[in-house]
Amino acid sequence: MSFQKELLRRRTFGIISHPDAGKTTLTEKLLLFGGAIQEAGAVKNNKIKKGATSDFMEIERQRGISVATSVLAFNYKDKKINILDTPGHKDFAEDTFRTLTAVDSVIVVIDVAKGVEEQTEKLVEVCRMRNIPMIVFINKLDREGKDAFDLLDEVEKKLKLRVTPLSFPIGMGYDFQGIYNIWEKNINLFSGDSKKNIEDTLEFSDINSPELEKIIGEKPAEKLREELELLSEVYPEFDKKTYLDGNLQPVFFGSALNNFGVRELLDCFIEIAPSPRPKMSDTRLVNPEEQKMSGFVFKIHANMDPKHRDRLAFIKIVSGTFERNKPYNHVRLGKSFKFSSPNAFFAEKKEIVDISYPGDIVGLHDTGNFKIGDTLTEGENMNFKGIPSFSPEHFRYINNADPLKAKQLEKGIDQLMDEGVAQLFTLEMNNRKIIGTVGALQYEVIQYRLEHEYGAKCSYENFPVHKACWVKPDDSKNEEFKEFKRIKQKFLAHDKYGQLVFLADSEFTIQMTQSKFPSVKLFFTSEFD
Repeated sequence: MSFQKELLRRRTFGIISHPDAGKTTLTEKLLLFGGAIQEAGAVKNNKIKKGATSDFMEIERQRGISVATSVLAFNYKDKKINILDTPGHKDFAEDTFRTLTAVDSVIVVIDVAKGVEEQTEKLVEVCRMRNIPMIVFINKLDREGKDAFDLLDEVEKKLKLRVTPLSFPIGMGYDFQGIYNIWEKNINLFSGDSKKNIEDTLEFSDINSPELEKIIGEKPAEKLREELELLSEVYPEFDKKTYLDGNLQPVFFGSALNNFGVRELLDCFIEIAPSPRPKMSDTRLVNPEEQKMSGFVFKIHANMDPKHRDRLAFIKIVSGTFERNKPYNHVRLGKSFKFSSPNAFFAEKKEIVDISYPGDIVGLHDTGNFKIGDTLTEGENMNFKGIPSFSPEHFRYINNADPLKAKQLEKGIDQLMDEGVAQLFTLEMNNRKIIGTVGALQYEVIQYRLEHEYGAKCSYENFPVHKACWVKPDDSKNEEFKEFKRIKQKFLAHDKYGQLVFLADSEFTIQMTQSKFPSVKLFFTSEFD
């Protein structure tokens, strides 16, 4: 198959939602349609040891939440689909933000009862800033929830989206009978049996046909006709270009757990979702059609396989083809590397691939050469932008609880920080190490992984910091900067990359510092020019 064809058949997307909206279940059902798995793991049911295919870290199985972003791929109707499953839990928001730099489009999952929740708002805002095309899936329709029109209203107001429903429920909760697929003009009836043949749909070219009453009853038929008429008056017609520009969001309704409305979503998705899109580097816009390979690391995962201490760097291919055993330029190190066993993913299975195309995610075995945000090219010196570190919200000293394991602890912390699980700051004054995280749950994950993967025990001690501010003086030799360093020395640290960071104990301190030392600039993310 030609390069152009391979490019056009790829769809790389992320699924985002608030925890518990059914994201992992939806991911599983999509894999089921692609024939990638034979049966779905009951995600919440701990009696079944199978667990969801996309949650492969022990701590996720125990908690029933996704804390690492996993990569899953499958084929469906001649399209190659790459799903990046993101952690919904807010303590792992940073991992999710980074993953959003690697997707070409997004599916937003919303719980019919809870509506739009806070984590969804934050993530959708990031997508809006980047004009990522979004499709909304309103989930759990077989449960009692909000009215469909109220939900559409809420999505428009809270998420600031312009929506157009492409499917619509016939009844809700106990009265839920099925879905009218506006996109394909057919009806899918709900039997409540998740094992039923998922292809059972009834073609309906004419919604006014008396057949409708026979199938769903007189009142529901009348109501459905009224609602569809209202929809066509209130909401804009679907337009593919407006959707691809990020200015119109199609909405689907369904129940992922009951495998309902998922096929409609998937069939429409593969038709309208974008193939790999161009990406901005610090020097120019890179197009996927270009012959020369380029890609960037958006995630690093240590110990994918507990039996072997291996780290995998996840690379999104932006342009050209990535070939096994071909040398590529690691821009930050200025060195050339070959990769003899690049991996493609299939849930927990990995396979070695000879060639990958734009849109694909490749896992490269790494011995410590990669950091998040690194760029690989065929020689060109450029860096892809948009993978910053944010200022953490929580800060704690990390102490070694077992003096004999100092080396293991250091190695463990080092590798987990490369993964972007949290950020490490080393105080200038006494070299004490401080771990900063977006959420408190990460401390547990770090402690658990240090012990189980590195055999090192740690304890924490609170460190009262409000924000980490990256410091950039106008001139590092001027007197004002020297004075700033002298007065604030107790609160100065370096991050993992050696950048100077000021750990401020309050918003007031930040304001006072900025007015007292105007030539010393403070930033709340690590990526600044």
